[in-house]
Amino acid sequence: MEHISFPPLSRVAICGGTHGNEMSGVYMVREMQQKQKADQVGSVSITTVLSNPRAVDACRRYIDKDLNRCFTDDLLSAPVTDSTPYELRRAQELNAQLGPKGSQEAVDVVCDLHNTTANMGLCFIFYSLDWITMHIYKYIKSKITSAPVRAIQLDIPMSEAYSLESVGKHGCAIEVGPQPGGVVRADIFNLVKEALDLTIEWLQGFNSGSTFEGGEVEVYNMVKSVDYPRDPTTNEITAAIHPELQDNDFKLLHPGDPMFLKFSGEAVKHEGEELYPFFVNECAYYEKKIACHLGKKFNITIPSVSVKKD
Repeated sequence: MEHISFPPLSRVAICGGTHGNEMSGVYMVREMQQKQKADQVGSVSITTVLSNPRAVDACRRYIDKDLNRCFTDDLLSAPVTDSTPYELRRAQELNAQLGPKGSQEAVDVVCDLHNTTANMGLCFIFYSLDWITMHIYKYIKSKITSAPVRAIQLDIPMSEAYSLESVGKHGCAIEVGPQPGGVVRADIFNLVKEALDLTIEWLQGFNSGSTFEGGEVEVYNMVKSVDYPRDPTTNEITAAIHPELQDNDFKLLHPGDPMFLKFSGEAVKHEGEELYPFFVNECAYYEKKIACHLGKKFNITIPSVSVKKD
């Protein structure tokens, strides 16, 4: 592939607490603010943001509405009234601070820190084929050995991109687990810290003129979401994730493999094509009626990149 040059990536936002009970990001942002790392690291100016302070104070995922579903173009441009949910107001505030989304004034990179209760290791989640984000992912994957590092691409137009990282010119969610809501685990916190340190290291190398060679990167693309089996009358769930699937995120699911174990004792098996499960039994997805996502794995060839010369 051809070589691509980009302008310097000097303005970076590190966000935590978008979901108020995902504690790695909350404590990472607080730690960085206490150490006054929110200023300048070499060529990179860092802004730290506690995204949803009311939810953080309450140690809840959100107050009125999931903040990480509030960043579509339509929602960001919606008029604010007395009845507007808190998180919609907050999304527009964050868009004004870090964006506006899709503009030249937006920060160069947004890293939004998340936790999952699923056994997913460290995952980069991003929209479209963003060469900068994919190079950062490639770099981190080559450096971190203490946990699996994977990437999930959401094939959604940027106007419909709903999460905070879409406000930046480039962006990703860094999703790390397993960690229960309201809990901070040292191993998970340190994994987040290592990923952030490597991200800043890559950005400084990029800004200083280093060329990062292209190559193939492995990416998962979501195909569909699967709900729990439910009682048709009460709509209550009638099964749990099967023990053979539990904690086996990203392990290929074959037709006939058990997915659920009914409370009455029978297994419910996977039907259809071979797919990879992730966000398996995520606590926050019960309200969304999602037991897990299923996706395909593929390789993407990315170009070499460097900073654009004046």
